[in-house]
Amino acid sequence: MTTRPHLTKVAAPTLAADRSQTAMKKALILFVSHALVALAGFAAGIYLLPILIAPTAPDATEVGALAAKAPFSGQFRRDLKGSDALHWGEGTVSVGPSAVALMGRLAPGPDYKLYLAPSFVQDEAEFHRIKAASLRVGDVKTFDNFIVALPPGANPADYNTVVVWCETFREFISAAQYR
Repeated sequence: MTTRPHLTKVAAPTLAADRSQTAMKKALILFVSHALVALAGFAAGIYLLPILIAPTAPDATEVGALAAKAPFSGQFRRDLKGSDALHWGEGTVSVGPSAVALMGRLAPGPDYKLYLAPSFVQDEAEFHRIKAASLRVGDVKTFDNFIVALPPGANPADYNTVVVWCETFREFISAAQYR
């Protein structure tokens, strides 16, 4: 009978330790799974929010009227070195004396800025090298067609490329050489 109580005393702490480890594992799994869901929700919000709050895009008639008066035009293409599945543009960019217009599409994203650049670029590194010499035209707020007014005194003939850049994440979206 002396061994029986001894075995019971040893087995009881082991059972309690097993329960404690199981509870810790469950808590860790719950924490990790909830953190992953929160991260996925945050990422989806970053992607979807600009789409949800975007103003109505200009229609083809508005963009076409500006394009007809524009002395310069170029093409956004998806196959640029710095473009990828989440960062791209496609369509015709028209650069006129008062505005830049796109008849096409951009990958949705936050904080897009339109620049006129002195030389053609295809990725982040190339744009960083010439960003200081580029003219920040304004915000791009729509992803199917856009019209962005040129600032007073801007002369498109002083540049040769239109660049769409995500300022928040420092991401190259697209570029089109127009002359």
